[in-house]
Amino acid sequence: MTPRHAILPLALLLACGSTNALAAHGFDVRDLASLERVSSPTLSPDGRRVVFAKRVVDMAANNSSTALYIEDLMARDAAPPKRLTPEGWNVNSPGFSPDGKAVYFLSAKGGSMQLYAIPAAGGTPKQVTDLSTDVGGYKLSPDGKRVAINLETFPECKGDLACSKKKLDERGAQKNTGVVFDRMFIRHWDAWNDGRLNRLFVANLGDKAATTATLVSGGVNGDVPSRPFGDATEYTWSPDGASLVFSARIADAKEPTSTNFDLYQVNADGTGAAKNLTASNPAWDTGATFSSDGKTLFYRAMKRPGFEADRFGLMAMDVATGSTREIAPKWDRSADGITLANDGKTIYTTATDMGEHPLFAVDIATGEAKKLVGDGSISAIDLAGPTLALTRNTLKTGDVLYTTNADASAPLRAITQTTGERLPDVAFGDFEQFEFKGWNGDTVHGYIVKPWNYVEGKKYPVAFLIHGGPQGSFGNGWSYRWNPQTYAGQGYAVVMIDFHGSTGYGQAFTDAISQHWGDRPLEDLQKGWAAAQKQYGFLDGDKACALGASYGGFMVNWIAGNWNQPWKCLVSHDGVFDQRMMGFATEEQWFTDWEQGGNAIDMAANYEKFNPVNHVKNWRVPMLVVHGQQDFRIPVEQGIGVFTALQRQGIPSQFLYFPDENHWVLKPANSVQWHDTVNAWLKQYIGQGVAP
Repeated sequence: MTPRHAILPLALLLACGSTNALAAHGFDVRDLASLERVSSPTLSPDGRRVVFAKRVVDMAANNSSTALYIEDLMARDAAPPKRLTPEGWNVNSPGFSPDGKAVYFLSAKGGSMQLYAIPAAGGTPKQVTDLSTDVGGYKLSPDGKRVAINLETFPECKGDLACSKKKLDERGAQKNTGVVFDRMFIRHWDAWNDGRLNRLFVANLGDKAATTATLVSGGVNGDVPSRPFGDATEYTWSPDGASLVFSARIADAKEPTSTNFDLYQVNADGTGAAKNLTASNPAWDTGATFSSDGKTLFYRAMKRPGFEADRFGLMAMDVATGSTREIAPKWDRSADGITLANDGKTIYTTATDMGEHPLFAVDIATGEAKKLVGDGSISAIDLAGPTLALTRNTLKTGDVLYTTNADASAPLRAITQTTGERLPDVAFGDFEQFEFKGWNGDTVHGYIVKPWNYVEGKKYPVAFLIHGGPQGSFGNGWSYRWNPQTYAGQGYAVVMIDFHGSTGYGQAFTDAISQHWGDRPLEDLQKGWAAAQKQYGFLDGDKACALGASYGGFMVNWIAGNWNQPWKCLVSHDGVFDQRMMGFATEEQWFTDWEQGGNAIDMAANYEKFNPVNHVKNWRVPMLVVHGQQDFRIPVEQGIGVFTALQRQGIPSQFLYFPDENHWVLKPANSVQWHDTVNAWLKQYIGQGVAP
């Protein structure tokens, strides 16, 4: 791997080592659930100050709240970051005003989510918008006199916000509750379709809170930003403030089978028609960013329609002519975003790479991509003046905020603490990456995590974790849902394989899993399990449990009937049980269409090829099944079907059901229950880790 150009100070590394030496216990779910979380690094325009969000959890109340903190970077270490937003405020989405004198943020302090501003020097927040609907996201105009905001409104109400509120109020007063649908996306992720769309508006900023806004995306019938995970990075202002460019997919009968997002340019005053800038590309276009002179529009684009895990290439469009070119066509990684260097010659972006998620600098003229900061996973970056701010996590720590110079050639300066520094009495399992020959003789990578109480010469039971996606990765990064350290903290060793289909090893490697869910990745898992036991003698292969969620849950259901010999127990979380029914019941139809080579009507045989339901007679291993009622990606009936198949055959099994969770388990108390239930299942069948 390429040596990184920025390293942690030696003192920080020594501190981590001494902390582990004094630690009293392994990492536990209660440590995980109660951890402070740092996010959203935001620099002032001159790069002298950084604002960030810090989330704290109230376990007793089973909720969390987020505040903003600010650090004067010129003061060096004279003072720690200080709280900027008042006590009792729950806020998100910080952003500096163009002059750096104020910090904007969103908060529902007044009963609905609205935009506020607070002096960067400290003071009392001022409400900036007072609209009849919640503000979902925002982006200030270059001169700071206007703000683009996304609001959830009814298309038939056009720009009349009062109309949308009236319709919601009338619906709430009705005694009947039935809803008639005439097209798909009746529900998406974890929410039913109530007829509203995310729409882009522009409001004027003044001395009083804005009570009106002008609809600018009305000519495009689509969500801006996209659902369910889109945000304000999907729209941007032109440098002169005269127009905005946003990404949208048309919300029609084809939407559930389409990944065709286009870039549209609209006048910021709401006049005129929207112009489709990328109509020639039937795949995904998003993340537009203008050059400082407004002559070039940079964005990210996929090439294959219907494939959500296609490679995002970096694109440049000549605004005057509309001509486009790919900036780095030979760089076989998928770019996550676009941050322009101060001189406009370089794009900073992150991308999954060989089991990590580094920061890259891509030369716009030559397309050369250089890794700037690696050794873990970069989750967010910001660049202003001479300063680059970033958050980075690893298999041993949640996000830590760092700053460095604009090209990351200076050492990283830690602004916030590592998880080990926050939890000085906790030890973490050491980890390393390994490789082996998998399907087709290709090199496949994995990670091994030692138990926190590891002693040379002893053997340890194993948690074999299988990632979801399937185009994902279990690598050198931190998770608040599937965190290997929670297993290492129970005295287990952990093995994770980035099988064919995983991201970060080239697009061909990622593509290899489509229409091959049950053979190529299974071969990688089998060979990876054998290689791990051969390379690491402390793994007790006779005491191992396989666990996975989403695609990982499918794989657990699949190996239950096709590779159950090594496992003493299994855990299937939100996993596909019946492929054909999944093709009819899931909301984003493009996913199953691509992965199975067509829809479940025309290509039924493909859905049966790797279908766990067809192999239930071979099941014999005790299994814990987990599912959430609000999971519309893989509906709860899939999990119920798994549990029923187990129970009808007398196989030891449990069903952990969450009526208030979606595809993920997010509430603090539910997360604790999930981990306690899983750990109890493992302890029952593979025992407890060996004490030091």
